[in-house]
Amino acid sequence: MAAVRLLSSLLLSLLFLSSLSLSIPESEALLRLKKSLSNTEVLDSWQPDTSPCNKKQPWIGLVCNGNTTTGIHLTSMGLSGKIDIDVLLELPNLRTITLINNHFSGPLPPFNRIGALKGLYLSFNNFSGEIPSDFFSKMGSLKKVWLSGNKFTGRIPESFGQIPHLIELHIEKNEFSGHIPPMEQSSLISLDLSDNKLEGEIPASMSRFDPGTFKGNPGLCGKTVGKECTKQAAVDNGQDEVEAPPPMNKSTTGWVVIGLIGFVLLLTIFFRSKQREDRFDRLGKENLDEIVEVRIRSSNRRSSVDSSLSQKGGGGGSTRRGSSRHGKGMGDLVVVNEERGFFGLADLMKAAAEVLGSGGLGSAYKAVMANGVSVVVKRMREMNKISKDSFDTEMRRLGRLKHPNILTPLAYHYRKDEKLLVSEYVSKGSLLYILHGDRGISHAELNWPVRLKIIKGVSRGMGFLHNEFASYELPHGNLKSSNVLLDSTYEPLLSDYAFYPLINSTQAVQAMFAYKSPEAILYQQVTRKSDVYCLGIIILEILTGKFPSQYLNNQKGGTDVVQWVRSAVSERRETELIDPEIASAAATSLAEMEKLIQVAAACTESNLDQRIEMKEAIRRIEEIQQV
Repeated sequence: MAAVRLLSSLLLSLLFLSSLSLSIPESEALLRLKKSLSNTEVLDSWQPDTSPCNKKQPWIGLVCNGNTTTGIHLTSMGLSGKIDIDVLLELPNLRTITLINNHFSGPLPPFNRIGALKGLYLSFNNFSGEIPSDFFSKMGSLKKVWLSGNKFTGRIPESFGQIPHLIELHIEKNEFSGHIPPMEQSSLISLDLSDNKLEGEIPASMSRFDPGTFKGNPGLCGKTVGKECTKQAAVDNGQDEVEAPPPMNKSTTGWVVIGLIGFVLLLTIFFRSKQREDRFDRLGKENLDEIVEVRIRSSNRRSSVDSSLSQKGGGGGSTRRGSSRHGKGMGDLVVVNEERGFFGLADLMKAAAEVLGSGGLGSAYKAVMANGVSVVVKRMREMNKISKDSFDTEMRRLGRLKHPNILTPLAYHYRKDEKLLVSEYVSKGSLLYILHGDRGISHAELNWPVRLKIIKGVSRGMGFLHNEFASYELPHGNLKSSNVLLDSTYEPLLSDYAFYPLINSTQAVQAMFAYKSPEAILYQQVTRKSDVYCLGIIILEILTGKFPSQYLNNQKGGTDVVQWVRSAVSERRETELIDPEIASAAATSLAEMEKLIQVAAACTESNLDQRIEMKEAIRRIEEIQQV
């Protein structure tokens, strides 16, 4: 009996030791992954005897939580080869995989073996072939799937509808065919099935999505795309049987001729209108920096401008006013804020213009019209997330906003592929340019009272937006110093806010600063607290006078203000963070500055649960006094 017990113990020990031997360090697993890929010169930081999650020199393309890898983000690196899923299974905390815009090919690798995966981003590669119908059935943690811009064929996997908490699904620009399987998840808010070979009736559960979701699939039908389904299509939801059209009699032929004449007239009107609209394209010059400036007309100037508009008819005539106010026709501006009078697209076309800058959301131009009115025109692309009527509703809502720290838009011009947004021109320009640009404005001019005024104005503006857009996931979404504009008294005005419902998801990820928050980088999700993180960055930027590395896509350059404040606060060295220009000139206010540093640290806390709410941040900022 003793011999049997000894043998059992030995067997258990061997099994335990063998299971340990199967587990390898993360660094070794990642090096094996690198070895399985091709064109890996860009991964030169992945070296033996170094730590993947070293805080000072982490391996490129990794997202870490402490000393463990939670994400592999290898975007636009020219990689190819075979993706070793067995190696990825050695990373127990892996939650996101991003391989967008590389050269991977062949069938979809078995990522479904990684059951805990939350985000899978494989867009713009050369993956091909059919995806098994049950591929995603066991990926219960998955929230975001991006397979767009590949060469997948066959039917859309039915198992997409079995992912319980799916938020985003992008499979556009592939060769999927057949009918669309039902996806009834209430969590699904971003969907794109465009430019495939889909056919049949669009499921009722998906009728809430914009028609652009389904464009480029001529075989689809249903109310969403404005195409009536045949009886057979409605029955089998995907067969290609179509009823033959009835023979045309003489009366029908006459109506067809009339219809063709009308169509030709409409085309003539459209192209003439488009020629006038395209004149604005001449303003498109080379990209400059991401600075956007705007000027507000003084009150005494406004009366003369309004009088000029009335006398000269420069947008103030009844015809243009009617078209602007009610948005009749595509060829003019829709005025959403009447406080500055009326003007039309023709006024902008004749205006002297200059390029102000180009950023992630579009290009900006300053236009000085013949009547002396100075405005900023932004050409915004990738704003097709909602329908034209919904876009008009959102713009008019923005035009009604009234707050001393909010820049309210004046007008917009709608085209399917591009939108023009018009706002006022503010005298001193952006906070970014004043803090870091070469404009003859010294930091001495930005003394402590001025900087405190700017911080309080920004926080009040954010408080207003968070109340006004309480139902929005991102009430602002793009708060950064280039979108904080300063008037002649250094009063801040927030711009580029509340665009999250308007911007296509891909562009939002690339262009909106809220997506630089830790929760967006780690888990590809944004919340109202992402705005709090952005507020914390601006506070640190103003107090330190440093350019935050967080504003840069690769974070190479600038100062990591978040890590700097975290280290300083833990060692009680907050005073070292403060810009010497204000630290020496306002020595009696150092205690108040340190309180603001503490607020900024709480705003930029990486743990979402520990980060303070916007209301709490505003309350603490308002308590700071100028001594």
